[in-house]
Amino acid sequence: MIHFLPESPAAYAPAPYAEAVARLASIRQALKLVEQFEGEDRRPAIETGEGDNRIAAVWPTANEATRRCFNARSERTAGAAAAGLEVLLSQRVEGGQPNPASVEQLAEAIRGGIDDLERLLTR
Repeated sequence: MIHFLPESPAAYAPAPYAEAVARLASIRQALKLVEQFEGEDRRPAIETGEGDNRIAAVWPTANEATRRCFNARSERTAGAAAAGLEVLLSQRVEGGQPNPASVEQLAEAIRGGIDDLERLLTR
């Protein structure tokens, strides 16, 4: 009988750190969007490949507590970024301009979250 399921599911499984890399990339993308509200990049962009390589190097040796902590912190940072972007975009849709102090505060919160995640992985 012919079947189309792989003989070895592990051979086709994504890298164990793929979700962590994707989550960090989405947080970086949110920061770029917030920085567009500021009018310019306030900090040099973090190279995606650099962060991805760091996760790939550290993730296999990270213990379960570190992985859970990364997941919780990245979810919190991504949630805050999404909520903040929603507010900024709703203000634009209504014809107003977001308060520059609010934009800066959101950008700093996202940057702080990214820095926190990077510190966690480099311990």
